[in-house]
Amino acid sequence: MAEQLTKYLTDAHAIEEQALAQLRTAPDLAGDPELAASYREHLAETEEHERLVRGLLEARDAKPSRTKDAVMALGGKGFLLFARLNPDTPGKLHAHSLSYEALELASYELLLRVAERADEGEVADVAQRIADDERAMIERLESGHDRSVEASLRELEPDDISEQLGKYLGDAHAIEEQAIQLLERAPRISEDGALARVLSDHLGESRQHLELVEERLNALGDDPSTLKDAALRLGALNWGAFFQGHPDTPGKLAVFTYAFEHLEIGGY
Repeated sequence: MAEQLTKYLTDAHAIEEQALAQLRTAPDLAGDPELAASYREHLAETEEHERLVRGLLEARDAKPSRTKDAVMALGGKGFLLFARLNPDTPGKLHAHSLSYEALELASYELLLRVAERADEGEVADVAQRIADDERAMIERLESGHDRSVEASLRELEPDDISEQLGKYLGDAHAIEEQAIQLLERAPRISEDGALARVLSDHLGESRQHLELVEERLNALGDDPSTLKDAALRLGALNWGAFFQGHPDTPGKLAVFTYAFEHLEIGGY
């Protein structure tokens, strides 16, 4: 269990590296002074989180994984580039940030429970402290949905709400397509019966969500974006392969699913 705990700590450090890559630029993309201030505040917190996790690794005569850190940091910068290429950058940044904070929260909740079972009090204390910060950031983001929408619509030219509504529905369709792809694989990947049942039940709900979104798209005379759907389905396939290659698949599956649900919450 001690070895597994060290692996979780290297995962946590890599997650913090990606968070830092995103948060250093996020204030410039937020489109709203209050949202920008929240990102700056959380950047300072995240710098402290990285220091704390690195200290825990050093105390175990371990080091952060350069490969994991590099991949995660690159992923963070890649998302920011994607956000800049979309006209409603503040909205996409906001939804993604909510999802990423949920990823961090779930990761530290998992780390906390493993640390408690291993009777590693210092690790458990740090995990609890960071989880509390991530939960607080989620609450700040959730209180800023209206500001994010206002910033997104303000950046549009022309300011055509109906046209933008169709685009958001297209995004929602693409996200539901990926959710279905993930949830179809999840019960086969999961080794936990209770988790598999929860995910299987939500698969049925996601199919209903997809039908509802398609109905609204048809009512507006729009079709789902084939390119968006294909790209997101590919992402689901890649995540399935990633989970199958890790020995603690049920834990990572639960963490990622929690984060993905928050991406959907942010989108809707």
